[in-house]
Amino acid sequence: MRIGCHVSIAGGVEKSVHRAKKLGINTMQIFSKNSRTWQEKTYCKSEIFNFQEVLRKTDIYPIFIHASYLINLASPEEKIHSRSIEAFLEEMKRADQLLANTGTPFLIVHPGAHRGAGEVYGLERIIKAFQIILKESFALKLSAMVLLENTSGMGSSLGYNFSQLSYIMERVGYKDKIGICFDTCHAFAAGYNLAEERGIEDTLTEMDRIIGLDRLKVIHLNDSKHYLNSRKDRHTHIGEGFIGLEGFRILINHRLVKDLPFILETPKKSDEDDRRNISIVRELRK
Repeated sequence: MRIGCHVSIAGGVEKSVHRAKKLGINTMQIFSKNSRTWQEKTYCKSEIFNFQEVLRKTDIYPIFIHASYLINLASPEEKIHSRSIEAFLEEMKRADQLLANTGTPFLIVHPGAHRGAGEVYGLERIIKAFQIILKESFALKLSAMVLLENTSGMGSSLGYNFSQLSYIMERVGYKDKIGICFDTCHAFAAGYNLAEERGIEDTLTEMDRIIGLDRLKVIHLNDSKHYLNSRKDRHTHIGEGFIGLEGFRILINHRLVKDLPFILETPKKSDEDDRRNISIVRELRK
């Protein structure tokens, strides 16, 4: 079982690997820069070498990079839209630099929020943005794969159902360059009932029919602080929310997804919170 969590890069990106080892995980997610600022990060050769050298001595794979939260590819504001495109291209370049020797570099991103301009308008903005990004990525021969993360539908966020995600993916093209990251809290808040076996079966069947499970590369395991179809993006610890232990037990043992990497994004005051959630997930695994 590939189980991990989001790990800090504070003090140097190679420190994330040491932190992951201490947590006893075998996959992980990181930011490639400060996620709360537009300021870009440029890695020198020694930083990249140190990260890859430390990683090479572990069994930690695959590694997922989560793009900055400031990026909004659906923004109706031209300045934010163009800045988001530029920032995402930089994220793709860093993903290639850091992870090119570790298999396919995966870069996770929330599709975007239309900010009141309407869903149709927002989806078209996302499609336009990715067409620009992936055309440039192809020209630069970058190997990073984009993973669209489903959202809760809170506010004006897009990508809260499989139809929207499929609409984006099919119209962007570059099929081999776009996959899916499935977040359990977001899905539950958007109306997919992951608390019950029937609901999990229906969700996976629908995902396979509309998108294709072959394009699902990672699952974010997060319980939901709010009820089904609440449209509220509030993560909580495994088993302490409305999905509950039974829902997670069924999901992580399901024949269709049990071999995928699972990444926790549960609340964290200290490493003990991660250790506790990881231990619970492992105990739920048959």
